[in-house]
Amino acid sequence: MSPGAPNLQTIRVIITGATGMVGEGVLLECLQHPAVGRALIVNRRPLGLAHRKLKELLVPDFMKLDGFASQLSGYDACFFCAGISSAGLREADYTHITYDLTLNFARTLAAANPEMTFIYVSGAGTDSSEKGRLMWARVKGKTESDLAKLGFRGEYNFRPGLMKASPGQRNLKWTYKALGWTYPVWRVLAPNLASTMQQVALAMINVTLKGYPKQILEVRDINEVGSNS
Repeated sequence: MSPGAPNLQTIRVIITGATGMVGEGVLLECLQHPAVGRALIVNRRPLGLAHRKLKELLVPDFMKLDGFASQLSGYDACFFCAGISSAGLREADYTHITYDLTLNFARTLAAANPEMTFIYVSGAGTDSSEKGRLMWARVKGKTESDLAKLGFRGEYNFRPGLMKASPGQRNLKWTYKALGWTYPVWRVLAPNLASTMQQVALAMINVTLKGYPKQILEVRDINEVGSNS
């Protein structure tokens, strides 16, 4: 897999998960960034946001994309931020949502946009061996591994840890609202475990524009790439 990326002045990006914290944060930063010319959000329900750069495509089921392929073509990157907590889910159900839906969406994009850069948000602690004790980490690890086989121009896996929301974000879980105040503490005591949403989004944009020598970006990598203009 080549780490290269198209040398473009502006890029057209697809973002999933914009109704969640990570996707919304990435979207807001993309709408402000001069290198992003168009952002298409793919959701199951409307986001309720209007912007001159923004288009929205409602897809009820990521396993049924036959009628949407033409609307997903012509893009340079996909920032796949959709995801769900494994809490309370059986492994089969979590695998369907995390692995099956993601791979089906990615295959559709790879066929429509073979020169695309695909960036998948997994998470700190993802298990690349796919054999560990943590179910969610194994499933995420398998997802990362199989995404790399789809033939994208560039495929990268982001493993963020604690993230600080960007100003204006609305889609925040109660856990973040309860614990978000601890971000400055983590930033000082464990800087390689915490990022801002701006760093995550800028890292995605920079990796799309310039490539990166590693397919897996841990928090340290995300913060370094996301701090470069």
